[in-house]
Amino acid sequence: MQTREQWGSRIGFILAASGSAVGLGNIWKYPHMAGDNGGAAFTIIYLLCILLVGLPIVIAEFVIGRKTQLSPVSAFKVLAPNTNWKFVGVLGVCSAFVILSFYGVVGGWTLRYAIFSLSGGFIEFSGNSELAGKHFESFISNPINPVFWQIIFMTITIMVIIKGVKSGIEQWAKIMMPAILLILVVLMVRGLTLPNGLMAVEFLFKPKFQDINASSVVLALGHAFFTLSLGMGTMITYGSYLRNDQNLLSSALWIIVLDTIIAIMAGVAIFATVFALGSTPDSGPGLIFVALPSMFPQLAGGVIWGSLFFFLLFMAALTSAISILEVITAYFIDEKGWGREKATVIFGSIITIVGIFCSMSMGGFNDINIMFDISFFDFLDYLSSKYMLPIGGMLTALFILIRWGVGDFIKELVIGMENKNIEPNLVTILFIISALVVGFIITNELIAIFSGNPIIG
Repeated sequence: MQTREQWGSRIGFILAASGSAVGLGNIWKYPHMAGDNGGAAFTIIYLLCILLVGLPIVIAEFVIGRKTQLSPVSAFKVLAPNTNWKFVGVLGVCSAFVILSFYGVVGGWTLRYAIFSLSGGFIEFSGNSELAGKHFESFISNPINPVFWQIIFMTITIMVIIKGVKSGIEQWAKIMMPAILLILVVLMVRGLTLPNGLMAVEFLFKPKFQDINASSVVLALGHAFFTLSLGMGTMITYGSYLRNDQNLLSSALWIIVLDTIIAIMAGVAIFATVFALGSTPDSGPGLIFVALPSMFPQLAGGVIWGSLFFFLLFMAALTSAISILEVITAYFIDEKGWGREKATVIFGSIITIVGIFCSMSMGGFNDINIMFDISFFDFLDYLSSKYMLPIGGMLTALFILIRWGVGDFIKELVIGMENKNIEPNLVTILFIISALVVGFIITNELIAIFSGNPIIG
């Protein structure tokens, strides 16, 4: 049996796990949701959701991983032998495969735009978002260019994973996470010093309780869950490389704090620039790949600011992609006895091939979408975010409650915590809340599909 790899340091583990949580959606999705749904009021609700729903599942995944020292499928097999609970781990591995297939495509976009900005490519878009939009549509619909950048992005991801936990994942996390924070600080300070830049602070942090409704709460719940990379076994896998002397509760809190701080800082940096140049906030790719490329050239040193921003996005995408591929690699190491290099290269390549079809579905080869009402890219995104991840998170909470047992869970959790007393009833209540909340999100989505009238939303 191969000796289990371990993290070299606690800070390395925290930075790697935080890197997994900090992704593209964190940087462009959270700020706009907060601004449109009550500002500071939404942030308060979001933080409550993180603590009530996200934190218990993060800790649960860490505990399962550390206890078994195995990847998700193997972990559930050990804790619940001769049962079907192993399929929770199987679902996690499948989720990782599906997500990385389209995530690698977007990662390629960020790398291409970073280099494009550095070469002065945004200059022609100055003040012309329509031209920037046409360029973006032309780029993603091209059958060759986005595939080229996707392959480069996935190649980098594969190379990091091949190097292993300590020399690959941890080493890169120690470089990229501080770099992400530094770039965000620079961009945020620059944005706030621009005329009207302080409007971003009001946009994000002024409580607008009149904008809060039931739909806002559902949005906060959903984002709190998805932003932490829960439900696909990432935190189980990362937890499996931990020694027993790690305080899992404090580590989980640090990860949540870093994840939230980065989301807020990104919001300030982005919207300070948006308001300074007299534009209006937009969401998703429209803001990132259309509006901002037309804005950066209007700033003094715009080439630098644009390049820094898209390199920030690239690193955020890479840290998440690394964690996703590690879930799949760890499965084949633990279950099949494969070497790290063999598992990474084979399945990294297969995922890249599926990603090529995702990229082509955005234009040029629309026959790929014949089975779907939406593009193959959007279908995989919808399937994973709306169903696979939340089901995985809900089942993890239920596993603690009805199979492993809260008592045994706490016995493992307090190791590394100087055996502090943890109230079992409190833990039980938190897992029940997590399971019920996630179950409601899934049910609400299914009702919306079949009836067109969701309970909330």
